[in-house]
Amino acid sequence: MNRPVTMIEPGTVKLERLLPGPIERVWTYITESDKRAKWLAAGEFDLRVGGKIRLEFDNSRLSGDKDAPPKFKEGGKGSFGGVITRLEPPRLLVHTWAWDSGDTEVSYELTPRGKEVLLVIVHRRVQGRDMQVDVMGGWDVHSGILEDVLKGVEPRPFWKTHAKAAAEYAAML
Repeated sequence: MNRPVTMIEPGTVKLERLLPGPIERVWTYITESDKRAKWLAAGEFDLRVGGKIRLEFDNSRLSGDKDAPPKFKEGGKGSFGGVITRLEPPRLLVHTWAWDSGDTEVSYELTPRGKEVLLVIVHRRVQGRDMQVDVMGGWDVHSGILEDVLKGVEPRPFWKTHAKAAAEYAAML
């Protein structure tokens, strides 16, 4: 099992994925709603420290895989808000992410590696084993779809890939 997401401390998961560059292109897929909607979630980001963010998920639109498992009653749809706490374009974006269980924090860090870009996402304050498994599987498949989009290939199936990844992460935890 070689997965790109690890638990680095209790409640904190870290994803590392090498993507096609350049860094400015990857940055737009993190910060611009129309591009972010292709791999994660639409929603406006007010790109300034203290600016509000909105994440509007519709996971069934990310690939040809439309059938959400029963545990995802809303079919992978949902809206979340937060606030930008750090911003260093085009290398770092940190924002809060409000969930029912409380605010979490997500950082996206980009580092050039030749013609590629290392994306590191750290998601902090993720409470409970089930949520950690879902978050680990989610970042795995979402960033994998980003990789597919940047490579110009058909995005991997969202739900099948998420189910497989979540099962492997559950076994790891």
